[in-house]
This record gives sequence, structure tokens and C-alpha cells, in this order.
Amino acid sequence: MFPFFFDRTMILLIPAVLLGFYAQMRIRNTYARYSRFSSRNGWTGAQIARRMLDTSGLQDVRIEQIRGKLSDHYDPQKRVLRLSEGVYASDSVAALGVAAHETGHALQHGQGYLPLRLRSHFVPVANFGSGLAWPLFFIGFFFSASGLSFLMDVGIVFFSAAVLFHVVTLPVEFNASQRALAMLGGQGYLTEEETMAAGKVLHAAAWTYVATATMAIMQLIRMVMLRGGGDD
Repeated sequence: MFPFFFDRTMILLIPAVLLGFYAQMRIRNTYARYSRFSSRNGWTGAQIARRMLDTSGLQDVRIEQIRGKLSDHYDPQKRVLRLSEGVYASDSVAALGVAAHETGHALQHGQGYLPLRLRSHFVPVANFGSGLAWPLFFIGFFFSASGLSFLMDVGIVFFSAAVLFHVVTLPVEFNASQRALAMLGGQGYLTEEETMAAGKVLHAAAWTYVATATMAIMQLIRMVMLRGGGDD
């Protein structure tokens, strides 16, 4: 995402970098704050995720514990909900919010939520495109005089796929959080006050996705500007 190349277009990335720092600081501080508050029901992240899955008719979705901090995710291919060590066995309001959010992704998958399906299709394309985009672009940029300028266009097309992935990710994540809070509060898993606290954690986490999408968009704009300059 950050190629070793400095020019005037780098100024475009400054707001996105600052937003990224803000997002990381916010989720780290918010999660740490509400990790100190245990929920009144005493359920762990794994237990509340299991209850939500079962009541939603998703008994076939497994729950696994994985290493890492906030490495939680839902794997639609294997139908596995993976919770990090700090979420799986914790009864904190923050942990329950994260567990419910990932459960929201499982519900999206079970209901065929369109944005999630689109994102799943974009994963291999985005991974392939983001890995090749900048190398191809800069080969074309530095060797345009040798007739390789078309590689810049190829790089832009490849990187556009990665940008689309990040953009489609936004409604997927926002919807999962909405589902999580609706279940936590509407089904009585958390009190109103606890649900509000969990919402603050999920809202803070949403900023990380906004920051990532913003950086991708700014990088794409930068590529287009460099491509235009390469024609001079």
C-alpha cells in the first residue's frame, strides 16, 4: 500500500495516514476501556456467539479460538466463527460486542446478504491485483520511453479491484455491527447501558475500515495523477 516512491502526489496520502492513526488509537483505547467492564449476564464471547447462532438456526457454524488480539473473523468458506483469545473466554462488554459483530457476519452469510457475497467474490481478485498493481505501474512509469507505459494502465485496473473490495467492505461491516447491537439489546443479552458501551466499541472499529478504504481511494487517485504526468 505504501510503495517506496516519493513525489508531490504523496501529499494526497497525508489525510488518509492521519485518519489511519486516529482509527487505530480510537479502537485501541475504546476496546481497552470497555474490556474492564464485565457484563451482568457473565457469558463469554464464545457463549453469546453460540446462543446467537443457535437461535438464528445456524447450529452448523462452528466456533474456534485463535491467537492474536482482535483477530476475530468469520470464515464463510468453512463456516467457522473464529474468536481471538481476548474475546473467546472474556465476559467483558467489549468482547461480547466483537463476538456479536462476527456473529452478524455469519447471519449475513446464512441469509445471502448481497454485499457480503460481492466482497467474497472480490477477495481473490483484490489479493491478486493489490500484489501486482504497484510493481506493474512503476515498471511502466520508469520505462515509459521503452513502450511500456501501458503497464501503468494495467496496474491501475488491478488496483481498482482492491479499491472496490475495500469500498464494498464498508456496508458489510456496518451492517454486521447493526445486527450485533440489535441482537444484544433486542434479545436481552445485554442491558441498555451495556449495549451502548458495546456500540461504542463497534463504532470505533468501523473507523479502521473507513481509514483503509480512504487510503486505497487516495492511492488510486495518486496512480491516476502519476499516469497523467507520465504522458507529459
